[in-house]
Amino acid sequence: MMTNLFSIFDPTTNLLNIPLNWISTILGLLFLPYNFWFMPNRHFMMWNFILNKLHNEFKTLLKNNYFNGSTFIFISLFSFILFNNFLGLFPYIFTSTSHLTITLSLSLPLWLSFTLYGWINNSQHMFTHMIPQGTPYILMPFMVMIETISNIIRPGTLAVRLTANMIAGHLLMTLLSSTGSNLSFYMILILILVQILLMILESAVAIIQSYVITILSTLYSSEVN
Repeated sequence: MMTNLFSIFDPTTNLLNIPLNWISTILGLLFLPYNFWFMPNRHFMMWNFILNKLHNEFKTLLKNNYFNGSTFIFISLFSFILFNNFLGLFPYIFTSTSHLTITLSLSLPLWLSFTLYGWINNSQHMFTHMIPQGTPYILMPFMVMIETISNIIRPGTLAVRLTANMIAGHLLMTLLSSTGSNLSFYMILILILVQILLMILESAVAIIQSYVITILSTLYSSEVN
């Protein structure tokens, strides 16, 4: 029984006294292995087409930082977030990407590794990023402060963006569905139609957010060199 509106995001809830919520994080792996031993089908060709497009786009964004296999980490990140976002749309499947525990665990190590690599190996280039070209001398201290703060909050903005978008859609659908018992027959039909439209919107958000997180991580990595 749902005790409050946010209990659907509570990882301590359980089914038959077995806390299996965080296992939903690896459910996406169940969709991948059959591609390696089944004959190519439409699903496999569509997924392969998407990955090839992502590979070419990440290769372009990385520019001088690109080397063989460097796009695999971003393609893996995209796939992981996409599967978790989509699985969260199914009933009784816990949405792990709606928690900062998962999203920060993804964004913080990436940002930290890129930043440390840039400052250790190319510190002069990192210093030049602090002050945009053409900045007046009197504004340089302020620009350094602003750029420093914007760099520090990057992993937080990545994590909060994904978490907030996942929570907002689920909460809206839960709020609307909780009013169904008090509506008439025709209003319930309208409510079902609205819920279908919201489900389509949430499916689009699941794709867009995984793409945005991956693209921003790629752009952050391309700035270190």
